[in-house]
Amino acid sequence: MRYLALLLLAPWLLILCWIYWTFPKRLPRTLARRLFDLLAALLMLGATVWSAVIGFDHAWVPALNEFGRAGGVIWQQVLPALYGYGAFTLVLVLAMLLRQWIWGRRR
Repeated sequence: MRYLALLLLAPWLLILCWIYWTFPKRLPRTLARRLFDLLAALLMLGATVWSAVIGFDHAWVPALNEFGRAGGVIWQQVLPALYGYGAFTLVLVLAMLLRQWIWGRRR
């Protein structure tokens, strides 16, 4: 159950990676840019998994009572998804800005 949030979020993150890899088309497609994009994608993946695991470990789980666990258990899946998506987005935006700054000024 630890990685359930990542499995549910993975298709959307893969779509965002594909969009990052493909666009913008006006930037030169050199080997250096492709290596930069690959490194950025690996950083996105690493940041997402790391922060999702942190979110899972820090989610508060209510104690058992006479009715079982209350509805707070859902936060063990919501919090990792939020943390993972936030880390992915942060690395994605930073990579896009850096890529534009490096290869965009060469035009």
